[in-house]
Parts: sequence; structure tokens; C-alpha cells
Amino acid sequence: MVIDARGFACPKPVLMLEDELNKISEGSIEILVDNEASVNNIKRFCAKRGMFAEDSKIENYWKVKVVKGFNCQLPQDNVTDKTKKELFIIIATDTMGKDETLGRILMKAYLETMMVYNELPDSMFFMNTGVKLTTTDDEIVTIIKQISEKGVEIFTCGTCLKYFNLEANLKVGLRGTTNHVVEGIKDYKKTVWIG
Repeated sequence: MVIDARGFACPKPVLMLEDELNKISEGSIEILVDNEASVNNIKRFCAKRGMFAEDSKIENYWKVKVVKGFNCQLPQDNVTDKTKKELFIIIATDTMGKDETLGRILMKAYLETMMVYNELPDSMFFMNTGVKLTTTDDEIVTIIKQISEKGVEIFTCGTCLKYFNLEANLKVGLRGTTNHVVEGIKDYKKTVWIG
């Protein structure tokens, strides 16, 4: 069975895969996608359900093979990582508060203070106008890079990047999807939403 999900943004490829997986008790399915975010989301989806997933790149798209119904052991480090997830921060604005000038100063101060005091989340997800912080605001990008170097996962909403025509401007972290928000709210002990 091959699912051609090229041309679809997340979460559509994951939903298409889930629909086909629900029809079988065991076996393998291959799904074709044309963006790396979908590959990562499919692999995460499978890992959470104890299924094997392996990807390979073919020219300008990826093929992900998913195996269901066999006794698959999750890697030990995945289990360990889950117990470590304490804090998930979603930043949906490039300012704090209504005054833009003051708001930019406060956002910069917030991120700097987080880093200086080493009060870091496990992951950060930037969306809406917050994507400007990982793309066009070089002063903030530098701070976020330093936060990332301390082991914090940084994701930026792909839909938002596309909306603001900033897809080629991502300077720190990885392109993410709303799957990160949905899974993050469930998987982390605490989620903080700014914006």
C-alpha cells in the first residue's frame, strides 16, 4: 500500500496515514511526502504508537515506510526523554503587551533573563507573529540560538512562515507544525502560552 501525500501540509499526511493504518491489524504502508516536517511528524506519530518508521529521500520527496502489528520496542532514550519533559513554551507574538516598542524590549529581556538564570524549557514553539523572532529579528535570533545551544528544542510554525513569506528566512531551530502544539500540551507537565 502506498499513500501519496505530496502536496499536503501537516497534519493531513499524518491523518491520511492514520486512516489507512486503522484498516489493518498488521503489515506495512509507505507514504510519500514532500516536506521534512511531515516526515518528522509521521515518525513521531509512529513512535508514540509503538510502530516502526523508516524514511528515505528520493529526489525532491521522501518515502516513509511504516510497519504495524509486530512487537516493536521503543528505543530506551525515547522513554527517558518523555520523563524529562517539564516545560513547553509557545510564543505567538513578537512583543509582550500592546505597546510595540516596549513590547519588543520586554520580549528581549524575557528571553535574556530565561537564559541567564538557566530557567529553560525543554521546547519552544514560535507561531503567528512570533515567527519574526526566529527569522527577521537578528538581535533576538542571536539569543534564541544561545538558548538552543543549551539543549532547548526550537520549532517555528511552517504555516506561519509561509503566511508571512518567511520560509527562506528561518535562522534558528526547525520548521514545525501544529502537531508540536497538540502533542506538547499533552506530553509536557506544564505549557506556557505567550501571546
